Amino acid sequence: MSVLAQLTLMGGEISLATWDLSTTKHHVLICNGGSCMRNGGEEVTQAIREEISACGLDDTVHTTRTRCNGRCEDASVVIVYPQGIWYKNMTPELGKQLIKHDLAGDRHLDTHITYSYQEDHFQPSEGAVPGRKKSD
Repeated sequence: MSVLAQLTLMGGEISLATWDLSTTKHHVLICNGGSCMRNGGEEVTQAIREEISACGLDDTVHTTRTRCNGRCEDASVVIVYPQGIWYKNMTPELGKQLIKHDLAGDRHLDTHITYSYQEDHFQPSEGAVPGRKKSD
């Protein structure tokens, strides 16, 4: 079964999918907020999900569409856990590479990493667009 959440008609009732996440190793959050959608968010979402299926990773990689993640300058944004890596300027092709290579530990998309989790906080990458503090 695909990781895509599907509506299933069962006896005239609509049943939403409830996934068994016990074998999940990676959770990919794909921004579907306004700026990301204007910058290919839907295409990135579909490309990532198709690549997961093509690589047979449906049981180990789970995806979630999110609303705005607050990094609109980086649109289209993809976040991967448990690594805690935020990717910027994602395209459908980069989304496929993310699944093929980065989740395997090859890190081909280093130039698209904007934040990564280091010990106890998110560390911006060199050249990351500075943001403003939420407390400002």
